[in-house]
Amino acid sequence: MITVRIPTQLRSLTEGSAEVPAEGATLADVIDDLEVRYPGISQRLLSDGELRRFVNLYVDGEDARFLQGLETSVPAGAEVAIIPAVAGG
Repeated sequence: MITVRIPTQLRSLTEGSAEVPAEGATLADVIDDLEVRYPGISQRLLSDGELRRFVNLYVDGEDARFLQGLETSVPAGAEVAIIPAVAGG
């Protein structure tokens, strides 16, 4: 099982849960599993099959954009964190 950390902005889709379980061999698989469990979440994470520009996904602390994107391997017991990008200066 994989633990997915959910930001406050998406908790309405996870019934208020800050962490939810998921399964999958890749980040894409994990998002597909989340969509089955929490309909509508993939629309908030993906656009045209790619990660949305202002959403960052981390697998065990590593930014997936600098790994293999949606094809990043997610081992059992891993933690996936969904982190919305925040503007600032």
